[in-house]
Parts: sequence; C-alpha cells; structure tokens
Amino acid sequence: MALLFADFHEAQRVGSGHLLASCLIPVETFPDSRRLRSFAQLSNYSTVSADVRYHLFQSPESSYRPPKNEANAWIDIFVALWTTVKELYAIEDSLHQAGWSRVFDAYKELTNLLIRGYSNGFQAWTVPCLYTTGKYLRAFAIKADVEAKSQNEDSFGNGFSDDILGNFGKNKKLEQAAWVINRMFTTCLSDRSEITQSRKWGIYSTTNLLFKTYFRLNSIGLSKNVLRALQASGDDIPPLKLFPKSHVVTFKYYRGVIAFLEESYTEAEEYLTEAWRLCHRDAQNNRELILSYLIPCHLLTTHTLPTTNLLAPYPRLEALFRPLCSCIKRGDLSGFDAALSAGEHEFVKRRIYLTLERGRDIALRNLFRLVFLAGGFEEAKDGQAPIRRTRVPVAEFAAAIRLGSKIDGAARVDIDEVECFLANLIYKNLMKGYIARDRGVVVLSKGGAFPGTGV
Repeated sequence: MALLFADFHEAQRVGSGHLLASCLIPVETFPDSRRLRSFAQLSNYSTVSADVRYHLFQSPESSYRPPKNEANAWIDIFVALWTTVKELYAIEDSLHQAGWSRVFDAYKELTNLLIRGYSNGFQAWTVPCLYTTGKYLRAFAIKADVEAKSQNEDSFGNGFSDDILGNFGKNKKLEQAAWVINRMFTTCLSDRSEITQSRKWGIYSTTNLLFKTYFRLNSIGLSKNVLRALQASGDDIPPLKLFPKSHVVTFKYYRGVIAFLEESYTEAEEYLTEAWRLCHRDAQNNRELILSYLIPCHLLTTHTLPTTNLLAPYPRLEALFRPLCSCIKRGDLSGFDAALSAGEHEFVKRRIYLTLERGRDIALRNLFRLVFLAGGFEEAKDGQAPIRRTRVPVAEFAAAIRLGSKIDGAARVDIDEVECFLANLIYKNLMKGYIARDRGVVVLSKGGAFPGTGV
C-alpha cells in the first residue's frame, strides 16, 4: 500500500506519466507481490474515500497539493481502483457472486473518471495513463464476455434458444470498452493546447488500442472512421516519425492490414514493409504478424515467393506457407488446392484466404511456362541465334492442366475453359501474347513471354 502511494507522489513530483500509469495497473506486476493485496486491505466500503484522501494528500509523506477539483478526481479514481482490486481478489478467493463482469464494471468506472479528469486539470504528461487503463479495460472486457458466453451455454444448451439468441451481445463488454477507448482517442485528438503541452502525444497509442479492439470485434469498418478523423486533423498532429517507434510500427501494421482487407495491395505492401523495417528484430511475434500479410501482398504485387531463410525463424509461417509456395513454384495445381484446403482454418482466421487463393494464377502461369520451355527452339535461320518456339497449341496447355490438376485420364478438359485461363493470364500481364482461335494456338511474345520469370 505504502509503495503504491509513494509511486503516485514521486510521479507527481517529477512529472513521470509512465510511473503514474503504473499506479493504476490493477494486477500484480511488481516484485512486491503484496502491493495490491495491501491496497485492497486499506479500508472498507464506508470509509475508503476518506482513507484514500488521507494517503494521497494529507499524510506526512505527501507534498502534492493540487486544486480541489483535481484532488477530488484522483480520489475518485483510486477509490474505483480499490473497488476493482477488491473484485479481482473476490474472484481469486472464489467468493459468491464474484465475476469478471463486476471487475470490468469497476474498472470501466475508473477509466471514465480518468477521462473526466482531463476536464478538471490533469496535465498532458499524464497521458500514458489513458493507454494503460484502456489496455486493462479491454482485457477485462474479453474475460467478462468469455464468462458470459460460458454461462449462456450452460443455461441454454444446444436447443432452439441457442438458434434464437445467435451471437447477439456476445461481445457486449468489449463493445462498451471500445466506446470508452474511443472517448480516450477523442480526448487526445480534441486537445487545443500548445503542442509541447498537448495530449496529442497520446494519439497513436490510443489509436492503436482502438484498432486492436475493432479488429477483435470484427468491426474493421470502424477503423476507417478513425483514419478519417486523423486525416482531418493531420495538420494539428505532430509528424508520425516523432512518436515512439513502438507506436509507429503498430500504427503502420494496422494501416497495412486495413489496406490489405480493402484489396489495396500496393498501399498495404508499402505500410507493411515500413512496419517490418522498423520492427525490433527480437519482437518475433510482431514480425510474424507483419509477415503473415506481407507475404500474400508480395505474391500478388510482385509475384515473388518468400525465401527459406526468411521463413526459417517462424515455424508456424513455414508450416503454413511453404507447402503453398512449393506448389506455386512447381505449377502443381492439385497440390496448391490441397495445401490451401489444409490451411483453410488458419488462413480464414488471419483473413488471408481469399488473397492466397489468387496465388493459383501464379501456379498456373508457372505450369504454362513449363509448357513453353518444353517446346524447345525453332530452327535457326541465316546463322541467327535460335529462339524459343512462340506458337504453342492450346491442346498442349490443356494437357498440362490435366497433369497439373491430376485429372483422370478419361476426363476431358474443355478447350474453351483452357482458353479462358489463357486469356485471364494475358489480361493480368502474367503472359504476353494472344490466342489465335482459328488455328488453335497461342502466339507468345518473342521478348519475355512470361514477364518477370526470365523467359
């Protein structure tokens, strides 16, 4: 207990936002594991407000004397923290009616009081408190929603009631948390103070937390509202490069993912590449997340596959992407379909399935390229260097599809369908040439029939 209030006094004395934010962490993260337990035993519900007032502002150890409104705001915040900690220990001690919903409600009160405090004189250096409390509010909301879902399953079983209820309200607490975090974002964005004393220095930490929450809710469209608000206030916000690198990397990652999901792959590649470049080399989980979107981007924009050295430090990505990449490289259509089906659950979870599905065009391009190479060279004329055969019968491409797809020998591959595949590849600039339907051949370019492949 003494350590908690001592940190508060020290943070106010030196103006340390991060130390002040650590005072509002509702779980034990310190070497003194009884820090919060002793705080919970500080008082009771009838006298906690007076006891907190004494330890914050009236004890001999306290030299911090804020204005009345600001002092009352901090008292209310620490009373809400005390209530949260009591609810947490009620869960730990398995007390009756204890639950994560009560923890969430108590900590939500704390965050609302904190936001309100900026109308009562809280200075800009305290902004780290917003991110810290928002992060734990989100965590408690997720636990509360899981608990509520479990209770509903126990109550309703698998009958008609489940069908009627569906997924309605399954993330009720997280939706409330998103609303509170959005208020934090607005609190930072709307500050009109001089930039050196502005809450705008907390804008990207709250933005990133908001993105993370919206993605969890599968409400990615709401993220675009945040981006529009940032764009509208662009001239009033400090340049992104002046913010901590961790804020920049996370922001660029989410910008890249949002662009990826909108199928703006070139823009997504730009943001994700920058996030990859700035991300700390030891942050393996973060780098893996970036790669899980950057690899499909490269596949579609530059038609390049990840190298073995790139995937080696990431076993999960290696297991997901290596079978696909091997099939694409060989032009193995049936193998590609099997690998895509095997990883379907994970690909859908990561929202990259539909993008990877387009990689089949690259596999088909590589299969047709093998047909082109197998055709050999035309006879040299007048001492000129031989050139590859550029007139390839459509029937040869049909045979390649039959082999690549492992279609039964008795089955027939429709020539019109093969011509459709060829036309699609030519349209996407994966092949250069044209189809001469009257002669049943494909006339390929003599200079780079398959762009980017060296032939």
